Amino acid sequence: MDTYAIHLAMATLVGASFMAVSAYYMHRKTMNQLLEFAKVVERERERENRDDELGWGESPQHAKGHAEKRRSYSRLKENGYYRRASASMPDVMAISGDGDIDGDERMNGPVSVDGIPAGLPRLHTLREGTPAGHANLTKRTGHPKSPVASASAFESFEASDDEHNKLEAYVHANGNANEQGPGHNLFQDLPKHNNANGEQITIAAPSMIRSHSMSGDLHGVPPDPVAADILRKEPEHETFVRLNISPYEVPSQEEADVYRNLQVCLEMRQNYVFREAVAPWEKEVISDPSTPKPNPNPFDYTPEGKSNHYFQMEDGVVHVYADKDSKEDLFPVADATTFFTDLHHILKVIAVGNIRTLCHHRLDLLEQKFSLHLMLNADREFLAQKSAPHRDFYNVRKVDTHVHHSACMNQKHLLRFIKSKLRKEPDEVVIFRDGTYLTLKEVFESLDLTGYDLNVDLLDVHADKSTFHRFDKFNLKYNPCGQSRLREIFLKQDNLIQGRFLAELTKQVFSDLAASKYQMAEYRISMYGRKMSEWDQLASWIVNNELYSENVVWLIQLPRLYNVYKEMGIVTSFQNILDNIFLPLFEVTVDPDSHPQLHVFLKQVVGLDLVDDESKPERRPTKHMPTPAQWTIIFNPAYSYYVYYCYANLYTLNKLRESKGMTTIKFRPHSGEAGDIDHLAATFLTAHNIAHGINLRKSPVLQYLYYLAQIGLAMSPLSNNSLFLDYRRNPFPMFFSRGLNVSLSTDDPLQIHLTKEPLVEEYSIAASVWKLSSCDLCEIARNSVYQSGFSHALKSHWIGKEYYRRGPDGNDIHRTNVPRIRLEFRDMIWREEMQQVYLGSANFPEYIDP
Repeated sequence: MDTYAIHLAMATLVGASFMAVSAYYMHRKTMNQLLEFAKVVERERERENRDDELGWGESPQHAKGHAEKRRSYSRLKENGYYRRASASMPDVMAISGDGDIDGDERMNGPVSVDGIPAGLPRLHTLREGTPAGHANLTKRTGHPKSPVASASAFESFEASDDEHNKLEAYVHANGNANEQGPGHNLFQDLPKHNNANGEQITIAAPSMIRSHSMSGDLHGVPPDPVAADILRKEPEHETFVRLNISPYEVPSQEEADVYRNLQVCLEMRQNYVFREAVAPWEKEVISDPSTPKPNPNPFDYTPEGKSNHYFQMEDGVVHVYADKDSKEDLFPVADATTFFTDLHHILKVIAVGNIRTLCHHRLDLLEQKFSLHLMLNADREFLAQKSAPHRDFYNVRKVDTHVHHSACMNQKHLLRFIKSKLRKEPDEVVIFRDGTYLTLKEVFESLDLTGYDLNVDLLDVHADKSTFHRFDKFNLKYNPCGQSRLREIFLKQDNLIQGRFLAELTKQVFSDLAASKYQMAEYRISMYGRKMSEWDQLASWIVNNELYSENVVWLIQLPRLYNVYKEMGIVTSFQNILDNIFLPLFEVTVDPDSHPQLHVFLKQVVGLDLVDDESKPERRPTKHMPTPAQWTIIFNPAYSYYVYYCYANLYTLNKLRESKGMTTIKFRPHSGEAGDIDHLAATFLTAHNIAHGINLRKSPVLQYLYYLAQIGLAMSPLSNNSLFLDYRRNPFPMFFSRGLNVSLSTDDPLQIHLTKEPLVEEYSIAASVWKLSSCDLCEIARNSVYQSGFSHALKSHWIGKEYYRRGPDGNDIHRTNVPRIRLEFRDMIWREEMQQVYLGSANFPEYIDP
C-alpha cells in the first residue's frame, strides 16, 4: 500500500472521529437544555395546581403571576431552551384541544422528568398568537394517493403555517374567504351534519381533524389520547370534512337543454333493462346472521310439472303466450326497429359538441372532488379501517367478475396436470385423429415430446409482445405447445373422454378457491350455437362430474362466430344460431322434466356474455335491418345486432322464469375493449354490467352516462396490457376516481398471470402502479360483490345484511373494511350529480337496482 493511501485513510478516520465526538456533545447539550426546560414546565404546573387548591385561580395576583410566567417562557425560548439544536432530531407535536378547554387539559398529561431516556425529542407548544381552534391544523393531510396518515408523531412543526394556509385555501376554494377577517374560524363555513329529524348539527372544530400516535410508548411519551379515543370509537360514527361548493350555479338555458338530453338517455335505459319485479331481499328475508349453510345436494332434481305456456320464435325473438290458443303476448319487448332508432338517438347525443364539453367538465370536477376528499379525509379513512376489528384487504370478499373457464388456471398448474396425466394415465385413449384412436402417450410421441421435455416455455400459453393488437395470436395461446389436439384433450369438455381431464382440472381450481376462502369467481363457459344439443351436453358435463363450489357461479359466453359457421356450412342463417341458443332454454323453463340436468345447471347460471374480437371492422346497423332469417350472407352481423337479439330473447326468458319462481339470467357482455364506440352505446341500453369498457375514455358523454347509471365495469388492466392498451394508459384509476362502478378481474389467468392467486396479483399490481390505498382496494372488492351474480344470502353474509340500501346505510365496515366516510362521500357526490342532471327534481329510490 502506498503512502498516499495510508495518509488518506488516516485523514478519513480522524475526520469521522471528530464528527462523532461533535455529534455526541451537540446531542448532550441539546438534551440538557430539553431536560432543564421540562423541569421548568413541571415546576410551573405544580405551582398552578397548588394555586388552584388554595383558591387563587381567579385572583388578580394569580393573573399577574400568569403573565409573569408567560414572559419567563419567552425568555426561556430566547435563551435557547426552545430552539432546535439539531436538524437531525425529530419533533414531537402536542395536540391542543378546543379553545374553551383549560390550559391543563390541552396537554397530553404530565411529563415525568425522572428517568427520561436519552434521545427524547423536544416538545412543541403553540406559537404565541396562534388561535387555539387552529391547533389541530398543524398536521398535514394524507397524500391523495395514499391513506397512510402523514400527521405522525414525528412531523416537523416548522412547515405547519404553510400547511394551514393550504388547507384553509382548499376548504374555502368556493366560498367567500376574502370577506373574512384574520381571526375568522376555519370551521364556521364547513357543512353541517344532519340528525335523524333533518336538523343541522354543527361539528365541533377539534373533532374535525384529529391525529394519531404510534402504538405503545415512544421514549416514555404516553399515547395521544385523541388517537386512542378514535380507535375506541365505532368507526361508523366518524365525522369527516364535507365538500360544499357554493354558491350553487343555476344552469344556463343551453346547459339545461344538455341535461334534458341526458335525462332522455337515462330514461331509455330504464325502459330496456330487465329488473326483477320482486327484489331478492323481499323474496328471502335473512334472519340468521351466521354463515349460510352450503347446499348438501346441489344436483338433486325434483320433478316439476309442465306449465301451459306456449312459445314460438318470430323474427328472431321468442314470444310467449298463456296457452296455444291465446293471441296475447305475455311479455312484450321492444322490436328491432325501435331499438336501432333509440341506439341512433344515443349516438347522436354523444356526438354533439356542447354535450361532450359539459360532460367532460363534470367528469373532471368529479375527479377533482375525489382528490380533495382524499386530501382532507384520507387520515380519517385510515383510522376508521384500523378501528374495524379482524378485517383487512386479505379477508374481505373479492369476486373475479370476468374470467374465462378454459383459462382459469395458471400455466404452472396446467403444466403439472399434464405431466401428472402423462405419468399416471399414459394408455388412456384420448382422441380420434386421422381415422385412428390415440392414447395420451401416443399423442405426445407423435409430437416428439416426453414428460421430461415439458416446461412452461415449451407450453407457450403465456401472452407476450407478439399478441399486442393481435387477437388471433392471443387465441392461439389457448393451444398448449401450439397444438390444437392438446387443447381438445385438456381444455375442452366436448371430446372423446367427455371432458374428464378438464373436469378434474376444474375441481383443483375449485379447491384452491375454497382454500383461499375470501376469493370467488364467475367462470364464463362457451356455448357456440352450432346445434341444439350443446345445452344438454354442457349440463350433463357439469352434473355428471359434480362441478359445484360455494365460491363459483357460471356465465354462458356466446362467441360471435356466425361467419365462421357459415363458411363451414354448419348454419344457413343467423336464425339457426338463435334457435340453437334460446329454444332449449324456453323448453326447459316451460317443462323442466324435458331437460332435468339443464334445469339443475341453470340454477347456477347467472349471466349471458358476448365474446370475440371487437376490433374487427363492421358496418353500423341502420334502423331497418334484415331479420335473422333473412341474414344469409357470409358477413358477420354487427355487434349491436348480436346485442339486440340476445337481449330481447333473454328479456322474455327472464320474465317467463320469474313468473314461475325460477332464477334469472343477467345480460353481461364484453363491450368497449376495442372497436367502435357504438358497442358501448348498445350495452348502455341493454346490459346490467359489462366486461372491460376501456373505450369509455374516448367518449365523455357515455362515460358520464355510465357513471350516472352506475353500470358495473369488470376491468382487466393486465389483459388489456397484453392485447389493446398499455398498462400505464389504462383508464381504470381515472374511472375509479370519478366514481364509476369498477371492479378488477383477471380475464385469462392462463395467458396473463404468474401466481397461484391471479386475482390478488391483479389487485397487487394495480395498487403498486397506481398507488391505491387499502381503502381503495376494499372499495373495489366491495364493488365486485355488488356486480356479481351470487345469491342474496351470500351477499348479505359477505358485505352486510342491508347491502341493498343505497349509500353508507348499506355498508358494514366490519364485513367490507370500507369506511362509512368513503361511501358517504360517493353517495353525496352521486346525488349532487343526479340533481344537477334532473335540474333539482331527481328521485332517489331507497334500494339499489336488483
